[in-house]
Amino acid sequence: MANKADYYELLGVSRDASSETLKKAYRMQAMKYHPDKNQGDKTAEQKFKEINEAYDILRDEQKRAAYDRYGHSAFENGGMGGAGGFDFSGSFGDIFEEMFGEILGGGRGRRTQDAGLRGADLRFDLTITLEEAFKGLEKSIKVATYVPCEACEGKGSAPGTTPENCESCAGRGRVRMQQGFFAIERTCPTCQGAGKVIKDPCKNCHGTGRVRKERTLLVNIPAGVESGTRIRLAGEGEAGARGGSAGDLYVILTIAGHPLFQRDGANLHCRVPIPMTMATLGGKVKVPLIDGEVGDVEVKAGTQTGHQVRLRHKGMSVLRSSMRGDLYVELAVETPTRLSKRQKEILEEFALESERNKTSPVSESFFEKVKEMFGVG
Repeated sequence: MANKADYYELLGVSRDASSETLKKAYRMQAMKYHPDKNQGDKTAEQKFKEINEAYDILRDEQKRAAYDRYGHSAFENGGMGGAGGFDFSGSFGDIFEEMFGEILGGGRGRRTQDAGLRGADLRFDLTITLEEAFKGLEKSIKVATYVPCEACEGKGSAPGTTPENCESCAGRGRVRMQQGFFAIERTCPTCQGAGKVIKDPCKNCHGTGRVRKERTLLVNIPAGVESGTRIRLAGEGEAGARGGSAGDLYVILTIAGHPLFQRDGANLHCRVPIPMTMATLGGKVKVPLIDGEVGDVEVKAGTQTGHQVRLRHKGMSVLRSSMRGDLYVELAVETPTRLSKRQKEILEEFALESERNKTSPVSESFFEKVKEMFGVG
């Protein structure tokens, strides 16, 4: 043990190096002396073993503390279960796959895999009306998807038979490739990682364990949803192959446009025309509400186009709340058309009186400003 190289020197780091620094140093050294890059070089192979031995000790806090205090003697006679009997097929394999697993195809992964493969997630686009979004509802939808095969109960094998363990991987789903002391694992090419093979496939599903079928599902849509809301139906996606778990179904909502209301979050806007006489004299106008009721809006005498009246708590439902938004009613004064001769005479008389009595202050103020700016009028 006295002649063994210092572990820190082997990795090229200081004795106070962090675990991240150790890992980076090990990666660099391991790639440099890897047997694949130095085929036939016994010196590089020995160096490769030494740096892996060093990293195995220093990456473990307890082993590192023992080494810092006692040096190599801490591991003599099998002490700490370390360097005296270093197992490259075990400890080194774990280290190397931890560091380079992604480069070499995913590392050890799981020792065994489920026989089935999870089904795909599905998307369903659903359009509902604004009234439905306000109230919430339970909607029936039809989805064409894969469902478990009834003939083989989703197993994929013919009735009366069962899938057998794959001979290539002994049911593990992965095979081990050995080159000297260096070993990696990869997905079994025979069973594609399932760990099982079907010798006698089901004739109904051809061994997949699932068949395509249209299903009818109920979607619970809460009140207050907006366009883009995503509702997840767990386990309602495609059935997995060979009995694997099903994926999920995601219902994406779109709220259709409305002939009367424009939505802004939880608030609604509605443009309501009123006669010129009502705008002038005042009165009341009935407006529709999203809940199917009718509301009264007070129109003050002299109301102008664009004036808004706010009806509190008459807007949309708020998602997962008992609250509601507001309804904003925008009044639009309608200019009368198709006047009778008598109506025209009355309006002409009114215009003369209006000019004398200055009953249109807004327009009068506007034209006064025009006259000041441009000297016209």
